[in-house]
Amino acid sequence: MNQQQLRKIEFGVATGIFLLALINLLGPSFMSHDGRISVDGPYAYKFAQYHQVYDYYLHYVMPAMGKIVFLYLSFVAMSFLIGPYFFEKRKWVAGAMLTFLVLVILFFALLVTNSYTYGYMLGRYSSIRGAHMQFAKMAFLSTAVYAILYVIYYVFKTLYAGYLHRWVTEKFLPAKGAKELLIMGVIWAALVAVTFSTTRKVIFFSGPVIMAVYYFTQYRIFPEYEGHRNKRVLWRDLSILLLTANTLMVIIFALISHRNANISVPMGLLCLLFCVILILPLCWMLFKSRLQQQATVTGLQKALGHSAANLDFLRTQINPHFLFNALNTLYGTALQEEAARTSEGIQKLGDMMRFMLHDNHLEKIPLDKEVAYLQNYIDLQRLRVLVSPDIKIDVNIDETNCRHDIAPMLLIPFVENAFKHGISLRNKSSIVISMSCSEEKIFFDVYNTVHPRPENDPERDSLGIGLNNVKERLVLLYPDKHELSIRQTGTGFFVHLTIDVN
Repeated sequence: MNQQQLRKIEFGVATGIFLLALINLLGPSFMSHDGRISVDGPYAYKFAQYHQVYDYYLHYVMPAMGKIVFLYLSFVAMSFLIGPYFFEKRKWVAGAMLTFLVLVILFFALLVTNSYTYGYMLGRYSSIRGAHMQFAKMAFLSTAVYAILYVIYYVFKTLYAGYLHRWVTEKFLPAKGAKELLIMGVIWAALVAVTFSTTRKVIFFSGPVIMAVYYFTQYRIFPEYEGHRNKRVLWRDLSILLLTANTLMVIIFALISHRNANISVPMGLLCLLFCVILILPLCWMLFKSRLQQQATVTGLQKALGHSAANLDFLRTQINPHFLFNALNTLYGTALQEEAARTSEGIQKLGDMMRFMLHDNHLEKIPLDKEVAYLQNYIDLQRLRVLVSPDIKIDVNIDETNCRHDIAPMLLIPFVENAFKHGISLRNKSSIVISMSCSEEKIFFDVYNTVHPRPENDPERDSLGIGLNNVKERLVLLYPDKHELSIRQTGTGFFVHLTIDVN
């Protein structure tokens, strides 16, 4: 994740929190749960205790709004102005001066808002100066705490963007899951902000449980079940998830809400029942719908690839009889001139063209036909390098148990790549091709030496690029049923392919 993407997300989240905080502040200030205008505040009893006049809006709403606005503006200034345009460009002095200015402005804003929020202290202290000193101390401590929290946040943000984001998205939270959780989190926060009293508490504590159930079922439990199809394991995992999430909710509710701790267990049971009756079935239906959509997309991709292959096939059929007649003529001429190797090469080329015209467009072919094509290609290459004693070509194909069908032209790209990059008429070269089968799988290995190429060679930086097509075909034709390992060293290129054809 680059800094620009992170800042867009950061600005959206910060602005969303800012707006929700304002809604949360202003909502209860206009209407309480029984429909009457609220006039109580957190420190109203303090004002009464010290015989001070209390005004709900003057001593609570307006100061709280001022704190929210100035904290938001300070965050925006640091994250989107001072940070990227000064500190990240190593303009340390200017950045430090602007940071100090932001902290001074925040300090005075907190000083003013504290003088209204804690105005009862004017009756607590013997002099106005003493109260103002207390307001200043509180503002200074709050400013220092906010500064420290921002530094911690900035360090974490930098580490996450540079080192943790890829690991999180690959190992724990895929990008799609992160977006869905973010949307659910925004909806949850909005509902918490616009609701009051008991409804707010229920949404506040049950929301994270529902989000956890959604995430772990969609991206962990249900996908794993599709692999093992063991219902006992499925219900075990679901039970652990539901009990753990709801137990944590009950514990947190009891710790936070001391006055209502007695209802924590009933609320946990109701949330558990709600998850079992409604949330789990909805998650399952959504998961199956996604699988169906994915299967549809995969089918369309296969159909598109098949149509493209048919188009290429039709293009190759420009008067194929003429080509075969020409090859037969050359083959007869080579025999008459007693050119054994030339006639053998022409015959093998004819067999390969016949395979390309008649078998290549099929969805599946017997494995022995693919192997025959491989053997013809290797024999043609041997004719080319037969005069060089420093080129070693070993082929170990064990066709025992190889009674499988396979998509055509899956193995030949690896062999073509080996001869393309592994043969040098100046240096010792080696190519080793091995294949064997079990009752359910095909094992295919190719090794070739790697030789340095001249600077002006257009193929210098193309090592392995020709394999991209076969990688995509494997993903489409054998999803989760193949294992392809490609490794390159300074002197060798290794390919190992396992295909589960059961």
